[in-house]
Amino acid sequence: MKKLLSIILFVSSLTQAQTRETAKIKSILDNWHKAAAEAKFDTYFGMMSEESIFIGTDATENWNKKDFMAFAKPFFDKGKAWSFTALERHVYFDKSGKIAWFDELLNTQMKICRGSGVLEKIKGEWKIKHYVLSMTIPNDSTNEVIKIKEIIENPIIDKLKK
Repeated sequence: MKKLLSIILFVSSLTQAQTRETAKIKSILDNWHKAAAEAKFDTYFGMMSEESIFIGTDATENWNKKDFMAFAKPFFDKGKAWSFTALERHVYFDKSGKIAWFDELLNTQMKICRGSGVLEKIKGEWKIKHYVLSMTIPNDSTNEVIKIKEIIENPIIDKLKK
């Protein structure tokens, strides 16, 4: 009986720790999105690790942190970058508790978008290492969207095939 009680207490403490870490990550992501909406450049980029990657909605948008900062700076300088608010979010952890990944549905100026990414706990602080932003497309509208995309993306496909 003591052994069973010890196991239950151990599992309970792990669950509580993961719940606290999940809340921290959700808060970090909410504050990260808020920093963009409020054009807080240093806050926004300070939440990303130095080797982070940001992948945007356009096929050409695959940036390391330095390049993403250069791209984003003019938007932040105008006083508002972009405004994303989480509608739904799921957070997952590796066994070590030092790597987390997530997916989220966002309310944006582009309507619903999907974000996903990876965070790493570095010196006790969660940092965003990888983020992917995607526009959602209703299945019934796929053919219409493909017609719009093919004009722009066929040359990109041809270039990448070479």
